[in-house]
Amino acid sequence: MKCLNLFILSLLLIASSHAQKLMGFTDTNATKQIDWEKQFDAQLNAHNLDTWMQFLTSHPHHVGSPQDKANAEYMANLFKQWGYQTEIVSYDVLFPTPLTRSLELLGSNPYKAKLEEATLKEDRTSGQKSEQLPSYNAYSADGDVTAQLIFVNRGTPADYEELDRMGIDVKGKIVIAKYGGSWRGIKPKVAAEHGAVGCIIYSDPADDGYVQGDVYPEGAYRPKDGVQRGSVMDMPVYPGDPLTPGVGATKDAKRLDRSEAVTIMKIPVLPISYEDALPLLQSLHGPVAPSSWRGGLPITYHVGPSTDNVHLKLKFNWDLKPLYNVIAKLSGIEFPDEWIIRGNHHDGWVNGAEDPISGMVAELEEARAIGELVKKGYKLKRTLVYCAWDGEEPSLLGSTEWSEDHQEELRKKAVLYLNTDSNSRGFIGASGSHTLEPFFNEIADAVIDPQTGVSIQERKYASTLVNADKASRTKLIGNKNIKLGALGAGSDWSGFLQHLGIASLNLGFGGEGDGGEYHSIYDSYDHYIRFGDPGFQYGVALSKTAGRVMMRMANADVLPFDVNIFYKTVNDYVTELKTLLDNTRTQTDEENNMIRDSLFDLAKDPTKTYHAPKIKDAVPFLNFSDLENEMMQMKNRTEEFQKQYGDATRLPVEKQNEMNQILYQIERSLINENGLPRRAWYKHEIYAPGYYTGYGVKTLPGIREAIEQRNWKEAQDNIEIVSKTIDQYTLQVQKAMGVMINKS
Repeated sequence: MKCLNLFILSLLLIASSHAQKLMGFTDTNATKQIDWEKQFDAQLNAHNLDTWMQFLTSHPHHVGSPQDKANAEYMANLFKQWGYQTEIVSYDVLFPTPLTRSLELLGSNPYKAKLEEATLKEDRTSGQKSEQLPSYNAYSADGDVTAQLIFVNRGTPADYEELDRMGIDVKGKIVIAKYGGSWRGIKPKVAAEHGAVGCIIYSDPADDGYVQGDVYPEGAYRPKDGVQRGSVMDMPVYPGDPLTPGVGATKDAKRLDRSEAVTIMKIPVLPISYEDALPLLQSLHGPVAPSSWRGGLPITYHVGPSTDNVHLKLKFNWDLKPLYNVIAKLSGIEFPDEWIIRGNHHDGWVNGAEDPISGMVAELEEARAIGELVKKGYKLKRTLVYCAWDGEEPSLLGSTEWSEDHQEELRKKAVLYLNTDSNSRGFIGASGSHTLEPFFNEIADAVIDPQTGVSIQERKYASTLVNADKASRTKLIGNKNIKLGALGAGSDWSGFLQHLGIASLNLGFGGEGDGGEYHSIYDSYDHYIRFGDPGFQYGVALSKTAGRVMMRMANADVLPFDVNIFYKTVNDYVTELKTLLDNTRTQTDEENNMIRDSLFDLAKDPTKTYHAPKIKDAVPFLNFSDLENEMMQMKNRTEEFQKQYGDATRLPVEKQNEMNQILYQIERSLINENGLPRRAWYKHEIYAPGYYTGYGVKTLPGIREAIEQRNWKEAQDNIEIVSKTIDQYTLQVQKAMGVMINKS
C-alpha cells in the first residue's frame, strides 16, 4: 500500500511538472483557466460574425447617420442578451460634412473632376448614393482658391526640402500629394506651413491600385475612380472633438469657438481618385520628379508648376452631431473596481466592412462566448468592459470623449485597454505597452493559425524570418518572440495610453487580405467576403487571441506585467537617440564641408536648377548622464523584481492584491502632466504619434523630435524630464519589491 501511495504521488508530481504554466497564475488556477479557454474556443462560431457584418454594413454608418444609431442599438441589445450591463453613452461633437466640392483644371485643356465613385453590379451596397458621405477630407477648411499646381510627392517636410533645392516655392500655390508616407493630415499641415493655399491628395495606383494587383471587382485593389476619404484634423496636437480638448463633449460642456480650434486645418483639402488626378498631373511642367517620387500612372511625373490654374472650392456644414458609444460591463466578483477594457469602433466612412466591422464582429463574438461561459459557472475576478466606439474615423471622437469624461475613474480602475480595428487574413500584428510583451507571446503561442495549423506565434516568426534581409536574418533565427511595436496614433488607444497612462495593446491579423478598398464605397461586405477574410476564419482567430487577453487579465492571481522587458525596450530607445545625435553630427559636418568645397554646385547639371543645401549649425554634445544613471537604477531594480516575480503567486492574497495595485498603476508613472512640447494633451513620455508623422510613433518623443528639429535646448530639457520620469517608474518597481520582501 505504501508503495502504491508513493507511485501515485510520483505520478501526480510528474503531472504537475508538465502542467502548462501561465504568467501570473498558480499552477492550480492555470489548469482551470486553460480548461475554460478550451470551452471558450468551442463556443466561437464564424457564422455569427458573418450575420452581424451583414447587418452592420447594410447601409452607410458614418457619424450622424441613421444606420450609425441603429448599429449602436443593435449591438447594445446583443450585449444585454449575453448578460452584460449595457448603456449607450452619447456625446455631441463637431463633425463637418460637405456642402460644396468642386475641382477644375482651367485653361486650354480644361477638366472638371468627377469626384464620384462608380456603382458596381458586383457590389450590392455601392449604389446607395443618397446615404453615402461623398469623398472628402473632414476638418478641411472652407475655401475658394485658384492657383497654379505643384506636385509635392508625399508632402512630408523632407519633400519640401527637396523642392527647395529644385528652386520650387509652393507659396500661393495649390499642391497635389500622393497618399502614403505620412498620415494624410500631415500633408495639408506642412503645405500650409510653406504658404500653399490648397491641398489635393490622390491615391496613386503604385500604392493600392493596378500596379499592386487586379482592381475591384476583378481583384481586391482600388479601381480608377476609388477615393480614400479621411480626416485631416491635426491629431498629433490632440484627438477628439476639436471644440472640447481635455474634457468630454457632453451637452453642457464649455466649447471653444471654431476659430479657436487649432486642430482644424487652415487650408482647403480634397481627396481624389487617380482617374481625376491624371489630367492634373499631366498639366504640370518644370523639373521631372525625382525617381523615388514617381508613381504608377502612364505619364512622366513633373514637379510643376502648371501653366494653367486649378480652381478648388470647398464649403462645409459645421454641425454638432451625436455620437453613440456602446458600453457593456460584466462585473468581477472579487475586484469589481479593476477594469479590463476592450474596444473597437463601429463607425465607418461608408459601409466600412473591413474598417472597422471586421474587428467589431470579432469583439462581439468574443464577448458572447465569455458571457456563455459565465452562465456555465466561469467566475471573473475583475470586471470586463466591452466598448463599441463611435466617431473613430473623424479623429478618435468616441473613445477620446469617453476617456476624458471618465478620466478620474479610469485612473483609479483601468488595468488594461485592449484595442482592435480592421482585421483580415494573414499574420498577427501586435503593438502596445512593452510590459505586456511576454504575456502576449504566451497567448500567441496558444492560438492556432487557421490556415497552417501552427501557432500564430510560429507563423509570425516564419513570416518575419523569410522577409528579413540577410544581415537581420542571422540574428532572428531561433528567436520566436514577437516584439511588440510601439503605439503612435491611428485608433482608439490614444485617450487611454497617451493621455491617461493606461497600459494598452492593439491587435489584428492582416497581410494576405490586403486591397485598395480603404475608406472608399468599396469597403463593403461583398468585397470583404471575397478578399478580406473568406469564411471569417481570422475573425475567429482574433476572438481567440483577444479573448485570452481579456480572460487571463481578468483572472490572473498576479497581473502579468514584465517591467524588465520594458527597461530593455526603453534602453534600446535611449541608445537609438544617442546614435541619432551622433549620426546627425557626422552628417552635418560632412555636408557642411561639401557645401564649403562647392561640391554640390560642381556635381549638379548646369542646365537644371538645383540649389546646394544651406550651412547648418554644428551639432552640440548633449548631456545624457542623468538619464544614463536613471536607466542603470531602473535596470537593477527591474531585474531584481522580475527574478522574484515567479514567487508572487505564493504571496498571501492581501499581498497579491497590494502588488496588483502597483503593477496596473505603474504605467501612470510615465505620464508628465505638463505634456509634450507644443501638444500638452499627449502626456506619455515614452510613446506618442509623431508631430510630422501622425500615425507613425515617436518613442521618447520629447527628446527625439527635438533632435530631429535641431532644437538642442529643448532636447536637453527633455532629457532631464525623461530622467525624472524614469526615476518615478523605478520608485514604483521598488515599491513592488517591498511587497515581495515584506510578505507577512
